[in-house]
Amino acid sequence: MDPSELATHPDELRRLEECAREPIRTPGMIQAHGTLFAVDPENGEIVVVSDDVAEWLGHDIDELGVPELSRAARRAEALDPVRLTWRGEPADAIVHRAGGLSILEIEPMPSGEEYARVPVVTAIQKLANATSVAELRDIVVAELRRITGFDRVMMYEFQHDGHGIVVAEDHHPELESYLGLHFPASDIPTQARALYLSKLGRAIAGTEAAPRPLLSTRLDPASIDLSGAELRAVSPYHIQYMRNMGQASTFSLSLVDHGRLVGMITCAHRTERRIPVLLRRSLEVLAGQLSLQAASMREIERLRHTVEISERRAALLAPLFASDDVTAALFQGRETILDLVPADGVVARIGTSWRVAGVVPPLAPIAGIVERLGDTPIATDALERDRPDIAALMPGVAGLLAVPLAQNEGALLFFRGEVAQSITWLGDPGPDNRPSGLSPRASFALWKQQVRGRSEPWGDVAAEAVELAHDLDHALSRRAESRLAELAMRDALTGLHNRRYLVDRLATRGPVGPDGKALLFVDLDDFKGVNDRYGHETGDAVILEVARRLRANSRDRDDVVRLGGDEFVVLMDGVTGTDVHAIAERLVEAVAEPIVTSSGVLQITASCGVVVAEPGTPRTGLLEAADAAMYRAKRAGRNRIAS
Repeated sequence: MDPSELATHPDELRRLEECAREPIRTPGMIQAHGTLFAVDPENGEIVVVSDDVAEWLGHDIDELGVPELSRAARRAEALDPVRLTWRGEPADAIVHRAGGLSILEIEPMPSGEEYARVPVVTAIQKLANATSVAELRDIVVAELRRITGFDRVMMYEFQHDGHGIVVAEDHHPELESYLGLHFPASDIPTQARALYLSKLGRAIAGTEAAPRPLLSTRLDPASIDLSGAELRAVSPYHIQYMRNMGQASTFSLSLVDHGRLVGMITCAHRTERRIPVLLRRSLEVLAGQLSLQAASMREIERLRHTVEISERRAALLAPLFASDDVTAALFQGRETILDLVPADGVVARIGTSWRVAGVVPPLAPIAGIVERLGDTPIATDALERDRPDIAALMPGVAGLLAVPLAQNEGALLFFRGEVAQSITWLGDPGPDNRPSGLSPRASFALWKQQVRGRSEPWGDVAAEAVELAHDLDHALSRRAESRLAELAMRDALTGLHNRRYLVDRLATRGPVGPDGKALLFVDLDDFKGVNDRYGHETGDAVILEVARRLRANSRDRDDVVRLGGDEFVVLMDGVTGTDVHAIAERLVEAVAEPIVTSSGVLQITASCGVVVAEPGTPRTGLLEAADAAMYRAKRAGRNRIAS
């Protein structure tokens, strides 16, 4: 089974459920190498002890004759640590508050070389020069192994389904590598992960010595919350897990990003090995620095990628406004929709239009899928597992990303074929590698598994496809609104601009610009006779041909407007140095050419009024002045121009 299937397998769920019932916060015991006192800070009474100091139960903390402990207990403040002599040996006392009691933990200083925190500072300085998350990881595992002397240091990250992957490692040459291996979520169950959020470092000194029970005459020792304790006893399940892995001691660090446990670092040794509190605290700072820098690098990369994708998306959608074929704009540019959403194939249905690219399944079943899609996208890299009903209609498709177009009755569907994957587990996670269903794995030998029926995961591409669909929806809606607005400015018969457009153009405030402006008012002579004699169908044909001739004989930058009926206006900007009257003569001559219609060859003339506005003159009254000039042309005999 693949990691996602393992996460929902009944055996894995039972293991997680069993782990959730284990009282790991309140075990009522501590690790064997240390000593614990719980003191009432109000009166100094020792109310809970570990069994190695049972004789002090009920005594006053002052009677121990260790002034440092007395002061720490009565202040009831977290002190980290208090250096003292305990039983004739140097020791650290760690103090914190829990359940109204001062919890005093005493750890003998590890024997052998003196640990220094200076190397941790050096490690943090090395992190400052890293340029990638991968480099950060490699630096940290190498530095942690150098500082602590543990046989193996590995860093792992949790995936969306809870299982983990070893992403960095430094180990003794005699040990095999675990880099890239997967392990199930039950290795670090939910309640343990919650503890790692509140307690960033966890030291397990050994797996052989029996834990020390806590004793009390006032309360149940198993009721004391040891979540914040350094010496909290270890789950028997985890002790067996460590033994099976060949680990005698471990030290683990939490990797936290915005309040989420995203991974961990584990230092492991084949024999018992302890590191003192001050060094552990320093290493917690190192892990925090790693998390901070890695999060910053990921955020910078995310923002860079977001900007890049937004720009590419805008460039892809920009041609929509100038294209009558919406889907062609998505598929035929320098960059296509498949460049933004990598897939083996895509189908775009927008309204009644369909367009495909790449390798896609038959369109017939896709139509039904689009109809059933609703408003909820589908994103799966295991179609047969997640949507067998759809998989049956799409042979050869392993990954499907379907995103609806909410406002435009359609969808974008992306398809990916199967990609065979090999996953290597840190020990077979299945039942054959466990003495019982709830036991830890007996062997951690590398176990390879072939995963079929899966495509490359969609990852962030799924969210980017949703953004693309949203922007496409918005662009299509704006395009439709623009087209409607444009239609409101167009004459329905000829497609020319209409009176509303001309009025808006002439309503611009201020005088005429430095290049001047001209208006040519063209009115057909005796057009009513054409309609009366030949009918409106022929009349419309004449109007269409006149409109074509006016466009053909005007300058490219001029606006030809049909005011209504048989009246036209040519609005000319930038006429300084232009022979406007010559253009007007050309228009009148073009209209007078014979027109072939279904009713025969007709000939019609036009009268044209010309108004030229010099730079700096008012814009108001231009249309009225051109209209008056046109009537002067008619009175002068028609088929001519007048100013």
